[in-house]
Amino acid sequence: MAPGEAIPGEREAVGLARGLGRLFAALGQTSLTEFTVKNGRRTDLIALDSKGRFTIVEIKTSLADFRSDTKWTEYLEFCDYYFFSVPEHFPREVLPDHHGLIVADRFDATILRPSPEAMMNAAWRKAQTLRFAATAARRLHELTDPGI
Repeated sequence: MAPGEAIPGEREAVGLARGLGRLFAALGQTSLTEFTVKNGRRTDLIALDSKGRFTIVEIKTSLADFRSDTKWTEYLEFCDYYFFSVPEHFPREVLPDHHGLIVADRFDATILRPSPEAMMNAAWRKAQTLRFAATAARRLHELTDPGI
């Protein structure tokens, strides 16, 4: 594998994030990948709806990926809705059933189980909304003027 080349699980996660982005766009929401929340953890995908509610999606590409990662619980206080997203071949029965579930591929995604709502702290919501907007604006600027 060449330096800087994504490993297979990472490539699959990028594809799932693309499908998730399409799902949230179809739902009228704006999403960002690799967004850092207040505690310093970087989410796989976060979406913001028209009412200012946040959804965080944790992407898992394999059983080993799920079993080796316990930090996902540290995202829960930074969203109103929380989902796991997995590819079709993932053994879904191992996932906690008290969170939402999305099956995705690089072209689309389908919500199999909705997430219960858990209202996030209002002060954190305001700060996170501002960071979300600033992150989106910075990323757009980097696309139109790389290297600045």
